Amino acid sequence: MNFLITFIVLSIVNVVFSTVRSITTIKSGKTVASLISGGYFAFYNIMLIYTVAEFPMWQKCVITFVCNVVGVWIVKAVEEKMAKEKLWKIEMTIEPEYKGKLERTLTEFGIPFNYIDVEKWFIFNIYTETREQSAFVKKVADECKAKYFVSETKTL
Repeated sequence: MNFLITFIVLSIVNVVFSTVRSITTIKSGKTVASLISGGYFAFYNIMLIYTVAEFPMWQKCVITFVCNVVGVWIVKAVEEKMAKEKLWKIEMTIEPEYKGKLERTLTEFGIPFNYIDVEKWFIFNIYTETREQSAFVKKVADECKAKYFVSETKTL
C-alpha cells in the first residue's frame, strides 16, 4: 500500500514538473528552460523505476490518467492566477447605425476608445485592461454586428 501511495505522489509531482517544463520551454529563456528540463529528466528516472514495478497495468493507467488531469489542472490554475493583466486593443468596424450606441456604452462603462469615420463604416479602437472589460466589449461587438480583431501588448 505504501508503494502505491508513493507512486501516486510521484506521479502527481511528475505531471506538475512536466507541465512546468513545457511552459518554461516556451516562455522562458535558455538558461531557465534548460535547467528545468534537466531537472525534470533527472526526476523522470525515478518515475521509470516505479512505472516498471510489479503491480497491475490497469492501476498504473488509472493513476497516471487521474494524476495527469489533476496535475495539469493545478498548474494551469496557478498560471492563470499569476498572469498579469495586459492591455488589449480591439479594432472594431461597425456600420454607422451602431455608432451612437457603441459610443454611449463604452463611455458609460469607462472603457477608453477613439474612432475614425471611413464613409461606409466607423472604425473604433478600444482599449481594455481587464478580462471583464474585454468580455464586455465582445458582447457589445456581437450586439453591433461588428467585425473586429484583437491584439495584446507584448514585452519589447
